[in-house]
Amino acid sequence: MTSYRPLLIPSPRTPGTQDLPYTPVSAELLKPITGYTKPSTEMDSNNQIETPSVPDSIQNSSSRQSISSIQSKASGGNSIREVSFGDLGSKPVRYGSRGADSEGLSMSQREINDEDARVIYINDPGKTNERFEFAGNSIRTGKYSIITFLPRNLFEQFHRVAYIYFLVIAVLNQLPQLAVFGRGASILPLAFVLLVTAVKDAYEDWRRHRSDLIENNRLASVLVNDEFQQKKWKDIQVGEIVKISSNDTLPCDMVLLSTSDPTGVAYIQTINLDGESNLKTRYAKQETLTRIPEKEKISGFIKCEKPNRNIYGFQAYMEIDGKRVSLGPSNIILRGCELKNTAWALGIAVYAGRDTKVMLNSSGAPSKRSRLETRMNREIILLSFFLVALCTVVSVCAGVWLRRHRDELDYIPFYRKKDFSKSEEENYNYYGWGMEIVFTFLMSVIVFQIMIPISLYISMELVRVGQAYFMIRDTRMYDEASNTRFQCRALNINEDLGQIKYVFSDKTGTLTENKMEFQCASIWGVDYSGEKTSLQGEQVGYFVKVDGQVLKPKMKVRVDPELLQLSQSGKDTKEGKHVFDFFLALAACNTIVPLLVETSDPTVRLIDYQGESPDEQALVYAAAAYGFMLIERTSGHIVIDIHGERQRFNVLGLHEFDSDRKRMSVILGCPDKTVKVFVKGADTSMFSVVDKSMNVNIIRATEAHLHSYSSMGLRTLVVGMRELNSLEFEQWQSSYETASTALIGRAALLRKVASNVENNLSILGASGIEDKLQEGVPEAIESLRMAGIKVWVLTGDKQETAVSIGYSSRLLTNMMTQIVINNNSKESCRKSLEDALIMSKKLMTVSDATHNTEESSGAGVSSVAMIIDGTSLVYILDTELEEQLFQLASRCSVVLCCRVAPLQKAGIVALIKNRTDDMTLAIGDGANDVSMIQMADVGIGISGQEGRQAVMASDFAMGQFRFLVPLLLVHGHWNYQRMGYMILYNFYRNAVFVLVLFWYVLFTCFTLTTSITEWSSVLYSIIYTSLPTIVVGILDKDLSRTTLLKYPQLYGAGQRQESYNTKLFWLTMMDTLWQSIAAFFVPLFAYWDSTIDGSSIGDLWTLAMVIVVNIHLAMDVIRWTWITHASIWGSIIATCICVIVIDAFPTFPGYWAIFHLVKTGLFWLCLLGILVATMIPRFVVKIFVQYYKPSDVQIAREAEKFGNFRELESAEIEMNPIFHPPRR
Repeated sequence: MTSYRPLLIPSPRTPGTQDLPYTPVSAELLKPITGYTKPSTEMDSNNQIETPSVPDSIQNSSSRQSISSIQSKASGGNSIREVSFGDLGSKPVRYGSRGADSEGLSMSQREINDEDARVIYINDPGKTNERFEFAGNSIRTGKYSIITFLPRNLFEQFHRVAYIYFLVIAVLNQLPQLAVFGRGASILPLAFVLLVTAVKDAYEDWRRHRSDLIENNRLASVLVNDEFQQKKWKDIQVGEIVKISSNDTLPCDMVLLSTSDPTGVAYIQTINLDGESNLKTRYAKQETLTRIPEKEKISGFIKCEKPNRNIYGFQAYMEIDGKRVSLGPSNIILRGCELKNTAWALGIAVYAGRDTKVMLNSSGAPSKRSRLETRMNREIILLSFFLVALCTVVSVCAGVWLRRHRDELDYIPFYRKKDFSKSEEENYNYYGWGMEIVFTFLMSVIVFQIMIPISLYISMELVRVGQAYFMIRDTRMYDEASNTRFQCRALNINEDLGQIKYVFSDKTGTLTENKMEFQCASIWGVDYSGEKTSLQGEQVGYFVKVDGQVLKPKMKVRVDPELLQLSQSGKDTKEGKHVFDFFLALAACNTIVPLLVETSDPTVRLIDYQGESPDEQALVYAAAAYGFMLIERTSGHIVIDIHGERQRFNVLGLHEFDSDRKRMSVILGCPDKTVKVFVKGADTSMFSVVDKSMNVNIIRATEAHLHSYSSMGLRTLVVGMRELNSLEFEQWQSSYETASTALIGRAALLRKVASNVENNLSILGASGIEDKLQEGVPEAIESLRMAGIKVWVLTGDKQETAVSIGYSSRLLTNMMTQIVINNNSKESCRKSLEDALIMSKKLMTVSDATHNTEESSGAGVSSVAMIIDGTSLVYILDTELEEQLFQLASRCSVVLCCRVAPLQKAGIVALIKNRTDDMTLAIGDGANDVSMIQMADVGIGISGQEGRQAVMASDFAMGQFRFLVPLLLVHGHWNYQRMGYMILYNFYRNAVFVLVLFWYVLFTCFTLTTSITEWSSVLYSIIYTSLPTIVVGILDKDLSRTTLLKYPQLYGAGQRQESYNTKLFWLTMMDTLWQSIAAFFVPLFAYWDSTIDGSSIGDLWTLAMVIVVNIHLAMDVIRWTWITHASIWGSIIATCICVIVIDAFPTFPGYWAIFHLVKTGLFWLCLLGILVATMIPRFVVKIFVQYYKPSDVQIAREAEKFGNFRELESAEIEMNPIFHPPRR
């Protein structure tokens, strides 16, 4: 994460302010000044507050153009436009190069032509919509209507191939030749699953429609017939003028025309759009600022780009009164934002309804598919082949039987071809030997259909919902500081949390708090980071008295006494002047908005500095602590109280931070009639624009101090300035006007203008800001490492800062050998990688020899840590060097990537994801982490200081990094173990039933008559056996939370796929085969010589199979609850009741069969015999495995059961995960 995020807030100049006189004023004149109430021009003249005088040439300049510095976001320098909003189309994403910048440049170079634009006539919606009828402002987030619900919902559900399979089965059963079951009974399973899903979808869509109705019927004030009238949101049209009052939500995307502030500034809160609570400023153009639409007609039009998803970009121009004015992101306010600290604002609707940017961005994060479900599909295919094999056996045997008995078919019982019921003999429907084999095959598919478990899909959905409920309700993942619970935004990958091998983490805001604290400064080569610092504000503190009221900064900052004394000494001494300029730069070179906050003491008010960047807030609070208190900001000037003397500076221009320049600058008209440019930015970009002729010792001392600050883990910035003469200012002003009004390549031109003025700077100094580690981060990383998870940190910070944080977070240790790759060419990168590979192989050989007698965690790889910077990655990613980087990284237990761009973060994740089968997880908190989060198998967003872009793109969201430990080691382990077992159990449960039917077919001349009633066949997987597996899948716990957290090595069971793998599948199928044989043949032999009918023995098999599969499940349950007892034993009781009810209907075959059957002792003996015969082998194998070859989980469970943790501790070496070589 870079030190500064690209900002949205430019500061246009205020017209005419340079003509105002300036004089220093006393504290009494501060009375009308508030944090956000802007003084009018009239008040200024009354108070005779002089603005800084500037040279005549500057005063005579005809420019009145608003600053529209949009380069940072519009350029797409970071990944926000390309990755978050997915507008790359089919172009391949290049992770290593700076493709984002070139892409943004090409976009900005495109002129707005008629084919690629929309024209909006101001206050003339009729003419605006005359040629093309633009979208109305009514929104619809619901997917269905009453008419489209049934066909569309069914179409979406049948995207699952299994559903199509069961539909085909149901259709086949409707044919008279293939009617094995009743026509209604064959449709019931599929109809039940479709109905449950449809009801769920209908309820969710009803909630969306209800929300849409409320939203569309909200009221807004719209100009109609020269007066503002209330109008429903859904009736607002593009081209209409809308008036918004303070705290109102914007109904559509609007270009600002005027505001209650005389300078045209409006404050908005975008929390509904991107989750950021800090206020942002937007500006009305001066050409429309004084217009009153109710009294005078505004004639003109706006030509803007077509609707798109980029919330940070807007390209347009407005033609008003024959004058063309450029428009940028600072002139548009978006639907969903709220107007704050501004009485009212007028705007013209440019995008409405579904065309608004918030609606275009409402599609959500891309869906991901569970790795376990992907592997499950492979087994379903195997079961499909097995089903075909069973059907083939039956049909071939039927063909052989028909051939052998072809002479007896006319008269043989149960198969007779001849119909003798009439006077003339007729043949029943008999289609010949070949067709009978085909029909037999198709009928076999119908009879054995539940081999593919249709109930498994809905069971998995219900289990995931239950698991998500308990994850959300886990109080140990609740963050009190931000009042946020764990969020489960993707229900289909819960079990993937138990198989993670790589964690890719951002640093700032993820490992750290992203709450910056100013710690030290280097000013003109002197380091002010002494230990004699005091917490400013606790005793004396800096404050401003205003007519009996005291203004204080909201945040307290530690100050250096020596530096504080120098700052108070004024500009009389050389050192004092440098200190003065340094803190003036900190107070002025930013986009912070000061707001006043009431306190319990009516005589004290706090100044709260609002801004998008926590770094800027920390610097402004630091300046205030040293006596340079920013009191007011308008669109054209700022007011700073400098040790009790209120001074006003004209903001003549502002160049925002962007990822290319890595710096920002402000051009100020100062009280001493000079114009100065103040610049701050990253050291790498600042030292390249410093005046080389200045004192070299100062530069070297500053560099040394920067290195020292970085080594302490501080975030650093360099501050510089220079004075502009009249000619330089005129050249800049002319270039700036040309660039800001350009319709082609505006962003690139603005960057060029900024670069031209940001040169030959005099270094003022550098700052050190501390970003503290979040609570529990070192312990969390240690636990993840013990669990066999490799943690990589990808950050935009300096290498020294990242390394320092690495040590403090226990990511790096003194025992590790560090491999550092910092190169500026492809060849040097190649050589560094080759050397590093050789070194890592030697280290691994030595490590293997050292640990050949023990298996410690991460043996062979734990001693190597790789540190690489973004410049090197430019030459490595997307080239043939990627493979070498992968080989090196796979040998390292820690990888630290510094100065990386957002797309490079995604490239690093793709490096591992595309070359191994290991599961990856990415965690971050900012917009620049979105590409990484979406690239990883599992993406987690932190609800932090940088908004909710990461949260909105993530699969799961939480408040702190340390919650990753219970999420993975506890819930991830449980979810994986439960889901793996549930899938295998569903395969077993259905297959054992099908095999019993298969054995019966072999003993009934392959006629596919079934002894088990059709209703029992249908209800078997819906009612008889479905509920227990769902309950166990949600509630069962193989180990307690305490054990899983105490011994992180147990997490390796998921990485090694111990709960679901091919070996377990085939073992389950072998057990299934044996159980089906025992369940079928025990009653067959018991009743061999009896006259029992098919329905009676069918009821016996039904009851026996339900009891067997539930006892099978009960043997594997580890944590019994009353719900588990109720579901398992209740299912057996429910089956008995259903069988009794079915046999009580005279119209059904087998009428009263169960009542005759249960009277005999042989029935009960058969039930007992089946249970013993099916379960004994399984029981013996389980005992044998647990005693002679126990897994880590079984060892821990035994120790947990008997409370003997000493034995568990001695077995800890066994439980350490084994690091396998990477799989290609």
